[in-house]
Amino acid sequence: MSNLKNDLFLRACRQEQVERTPVWMMRQAGRYLPEYRAVRAKSDFITMCKTPELAAEVTIQPVDLIGVDAAILFSDILVIPMAMGMHLEMIESKGPVFHKPIRTSGDAKALKKIEVEKDLKYVLDAVRLTKQELNNRVPLIGFSGSPWTLLTYMVEGKGSKNFSEVKKMIYNNPELAHSLLDKIADAVTDYLNAKIEAGCDAIQIFDTWGGILTQDEFFEFSHEYITKIVSGLKRKNEPVIVFAKGVYYKFKRQIKCGCDVLGLDWTMDIGRVRTRVNDKVALQGNLDPTILYAHKNVIAEKALEIMQSYGQGNGHIFNLGHGILPDVPPENAKFLVDFIKEASYEFHK
Repeated sequence: MSNLKNDLFLRACRQEQVERTPVWMMRQAGRYLPEYRAVRAKSDFITMCKTPELAAEVTIQPVDLIGVDAAILFSDILVIPMAMGMHLEMIESKGPVFHKPIRTSGDAKALKKIEVEKDLKYVLDAVRLTKQELNNRVPLIGFSGSPWTLLTYMVEGKGSKNFSEVKKMIYNNPELAHSLLDKIADAVTDYLNAKIEAGCDAIQIFDTWGGILTQDEFFEFSHEYITKIVSGLKRKNEPVIVFAKGVYYKFKRQIKCGCDVLGLDWTMDIGRVRTRVNDKVALQGNLDPTILYAHKNVIAEKALEIMQSYGQGNGHIFNLGHGILPDVPPENAKFLVDFIKEASYEFHK
C-alpha cells in the first residue's frame, strides 16, 4: 500500500477510483518559474542535472509553488548518450549539440555499454534525495527518451527540421539503425529499472520524434523498442506512461507496448481516443501549452472542454499536450492547476 499523502496521480494511472482528476505538467520544473531561473543563474544546465541537490530543489519547486499532484525528476533525456561516451554541449538558443554524431558502424562501436550505478549515479542520487525531501507528499515520476528519439539526437547531432541524417540511416542502413536502437533500448531498460529501484513511483517514456516517421516506420523503429523496454521493467506496481508526440493513429496497436497510460499531444480529441482504446489504459493530457498565454477565463473554458471530452469516470490525468513554455506566466500555470482541482470533482461523482 502507498504511504503517499497524495496518491491521486498513481490511482488515476491504474484507473482506480479518484475523487478528482490529478494534474501535473510536462517541463513543470523549468524556466517559466523565477525560482528555477534563480538556481539556473548560478549553474549551467548540465551541472544542474549532475548535482543531486540542485536537481532535487528544482524538481520540488512546482509542487510547492504550483501545487501539482506529481513531481517529475529534473534531468534530461540526453544523459543516456552522454553516459555512452558522447560529448554533449548545451548551447543557449540552439539547444543540445553532439559535435561528433553517430553516422557509421565505427561510430556505433565506439559507444560504451552503460553501467547505470556508476555512469548515471548522479541521477539515482537525485532520485533518492528528491524522494527524501518530498517526504511522501506526492509521487515522483522518472523518465527517459524513447530509443528512437535518443537515436535522432545521436545521429543528427542537434535539433533538426527534416531529420535527414537519421532518415538516411533507416533507409540506407536499417541494420545499423536497428542495432543502435537495440543497444539504446537495453541502456534505457537498465536506467529505468535503476530509477524504480532508487524510488521513482512511476515512469514516463518520451517519444518526442515518433511523429516524424510514417506509420509503418513508427512501429518498426520506435514502438518495437518501447515495447522491449516496458517488458523488461522490473516493477512492483509502478505505472508506465508512454507519450509519443504526433502519433495519432492505431491507438489499439500503440497500447500493446504494455503501457498503463497513453500520453496525448494537443492535436488529439481525448474523448475519441478514450472510445478507441475502450478504457484499456488511462489517458494523460492534453491542453495546448499555448493556452496558458490566454486570459484565465479562456484557460478555464479550454480545460473544462478537455474534461468534458474525456467524460465521467476515472483514468484521466490532466496535463498539457506538450511541455510548458518558458515564457508562460507562472500565475496562469497555478490558475490551471487550481481550476482542475476544483472543477474536476463533478466528473467523479
